[in-house]
Amino acid sequence: MEYLKSYFDEDVRLHGIYRYMDKLYNTQREKVQQISVGHTMRILGGRIGIVFYDVTTLYFESAPQPDDGLRQSGFSKDGKTAESQIVLGLLVSEDGYPMSYSIFNGSQYEGRTMIPIIDDFVQRFRLTDFIIVADSGLMSTKNVELLESAGYRYILGARIRNESADIKDRILAVDKTDGNIVECLRNDGRRLIVGYSEARAKKNSRNRDKGVERLRKAYAKGTLTKENVNRRGYNKFLDISRDITVNINEERIAEDGLWDGLKGYITNTDLPGDEVISQYHGLWVVERAFRIGKGTLEMRPMFHFTEKRIEAHICICFVAYKVYKELERVIRGLDMKMSVDKVLEIAKTITTLRIRLPN
Repeated sequence: MEYLKSYFDEDVRLHGIYRYMDKLYNTQREKVQQISVGHTMRILGGRIGIVFYDVTTLYFESAPQPDDGLRQSGFSKDGKTAESQIVLGLLVSEDGYPMSYSIFNGSQYEGRTMIPIIDDFVQRFRLTDFIIVADSGLMSTKNVELLESAGYRYILGARIRNESADIKDRILAVDKTDGNIVECLRNDGRRLIVGYSEARAKKNSRNRDKGVERLRKAYAKGTLTKENVNRRGYNKFLDISRDITVNINEERIAEDGLWDGLKGYITNTDLPGDEVISQYHGLWVVERAFRIGKGTLEMRPMFHFTEKRIEAHICICFVAYKVYKELERVIRGLDMKMSVDKVLEIAKTITTLRIRLPN
C-alpha cells in the first residue's frame, strides 16, 4: 500500500489485499511453482542436475495458542524460543533459483520434512536425472532408506563422530593437509567421504576457544546457577557432580580438537570424492535464500494468524525471491557490477510524471 501510494499515487484498500490473500493461498501456489520451475529449467539449459534442500523456521510476534494448527512452539533457528513459529522447507536449483516449498507446523522435526517435498516435486515435474543435496541435520537412517528405496541419488552431510570405532580411527589418522580426502566404505555399504580443510580447522579452533573462554568466566567459582541450566553451546565440556559444582574437562577439549577441519559426506553416487565435496558446498545457495527472505524480503516476523493468510504470505515471498533472483541474473548478464539491493535503491529514486496534453 505504501509503495503504490508513494511511487504510483495509487490507492489500494487494505481489506482488498487481505481478501485477495484468502483467495491466493490455494489458487496460485501451484501455478507459481510451475512457472518458476519452467523458467529455471530454461536458464539452466533444460536440465536440473542437482537440487538443494534445507529447512528454516519463521516466527510470529505472538505466543502459540492451544488451537493453532500451523503456529506452534518448537526449536527456533532464530533463537526465538518464546514465540510461535512455522517450519519452511525450500528446494532450490544450482545457483539458488527457487523451485518448490512447503510449510509445516512449528513443532515438526525437520528430518521428516525432506522426503514429502521431494516426492511431491518429482511427481509433479517428472524429474528423473538429479542429485539431492542436504545437510547433516536431515541425515536420519530413515531418510537415507527412503531416498534409496525411491531410487534417488543423494549427497548428505555426515555425523562422523557417530561412526563405528574403526572408521573413526581411520578418519582421525588422515593426513592433515589442506584438501586431503579419505574415503571409507561403511558397514551398510554406503560411501563416506571425509575432507580436511585448514580454513575449517582454524574456524573450529577459534570458535571452541571463544566458547571455552566464556565457560571459564561463567563458571569461575565452580558453581552452577539456575540461568546456566540447559544453555546450549560448549557446555559439553563441563563435568557436573552431584553437589552441583562444575569443572571444565580439559581432556574433552583436547579430544574435540582432534576433529578440527574434518567434514564428512554420505553419498550413493559414483562421483569422485572432490566433486562430492564441491557439490555439497553448493548448499550455501539455500542458506543465502533464507537470509534474503528473512532480511530483504521481510518474510518474518509474521503478523497473520489464519492458515490461509500464512500460506499466502509465504507464496508472495516465494514469488518475490524468484523475481529477486531473476533481477540478479539480468544484472550479472549486463555486467553492471551492482547488487540487487543497490539497483532497487536507485530505482526508487526515479520519479514518474504523467502529463496530459490539452488536445
